[in-house]
Amino acid sequence: MASLDTLDLKGKKVLIRVDFNVPLNEAREITDDSRMQAHVPTIKTVLSKGGKPILMSHLGRPKNGPSPELSLKHLQTHLQELTGVDVQFINDCIGEEVELVANQLPENQILLLENLRFHPEETKGDEAFAEALSRLADVYINDAFGTAHRAHASTAVIAKYFVGNKAFGRVLQSEIDNVNKVLKGGEKPVTAIVGGAKVSSKISILENLLDRIDNLVIGGGMAFTFIKAQGGNTGNSLIEDDYLETARTILKAAAEKNVEILLPVDSKIADQFSNEAETKISPSNDIPAGWMGLDAGPESIKALEAVLLSSKTILWNGPLGVFEFENFSAATKAAGELIVEATKKGAFSLVGGGDSVAAIKQFNMSDGVSYVSTGGGAMLEFLEGKTLPGIQAILD
Repeated sequence: MASLDTLDLKGKKVLIRVDFNVPLNEAREITDDSRMQAHVPTIKTVLSKGGKPILMSHLGRPKNGPSPELSLKHLQTHLQELTGVDVQFINDCIGEEVELVANQLPENQILLLENLRFHPEETKGDEAFAEALSRLADVYINDAFGTAHRAHASTAVIAKYFVGNKAFGRVLQSEIDNVNKVLKGGEKPVTAIVGGAKVSSKISILENLLDRIDNLVIGGGMAFTFIKAQGGNTGNSLIEDDYLETARTILKAAAEKNVEILLPVDSKIADQFSNEAETKISPSNDIPAGWMGLDAGPESIKALEAVLLSSKTILWNGPLGVFEFENFSAATKAAGELIVEATKKGAFSLVGGGDSVAAIKQFNMSDGVSYVSTGGGAMLEFLEGKTLPGIQAILD
């Protein structure tokens, strides 16, 4: 398979699918440019090889066609600052005028196309729209992991028009390589921390991980469904009664595969779902009626420390408590600190999934782990073992 390093890009127009879906404030200023920064190495590689980068992305979820507040024009000036080269912007992404500008693009300049989702055909995976996009370039690079799980025109359908002239960009390749470090042969012992509110959203991940890991830490609200499944009293904690049998099946499968399961032995419980609630520490399997577990307790954090500091490969997906409330953030913060410490000692650590990424950013620990994944939904589906359309389209 061709790669960004092996493709001949000299003088060629290179259509790069990036993920510039960045947050903007009311003045349409970028409030977090980390997604844009992530793509700079891909763009600079194309420029250094004499290629002419043409960038396409979505921004937000436009409802009825073009929407000025979601125009990628708001990103033009900052993209120039990040890359150090002139950026041309054009107010559409397909059509004769766009093709003309693309054909006349000089070397050492970038062309930024307008928001792909101003055309509803993008999310529908429309064949004609993908073909119209393909007319803009000689080479196609997909660098958008965040949308790789969607069979959209610009991520999956378009690739068929670039047989032998398509590759992954640096971001997407890096995501694949780093997730595979965990899923395909991570140095043992391998520990996965899977947290979050609901078991239902993480079943496929848990099932897919059991053959690949040595320890499974289950935290957050989903832990109480497992504790109730074992006969515990969980008070008013979040429970999915429809998944009690599923929880028992996962616990049984883990025992058969010699995977050690860690559930919180104690919890910080509250009399209401509020940062100002009255709190106390309780055994996780004996929470009084009217009280709910909102964070893991000190004994649970001690058990977590023992496991993480002896691990060589660590995956973290999902918080261990309601970390958005400062009074219930201790376990999530401790998990981050322990992963950073284990990483310093030589472990490989991957943090992925929206809430755990948000947590590690909130606690300023991103630089202390081996890799932070950028794709929320895509990361979850990758961990479930699913084939992602945007990845498969490059491999086909």
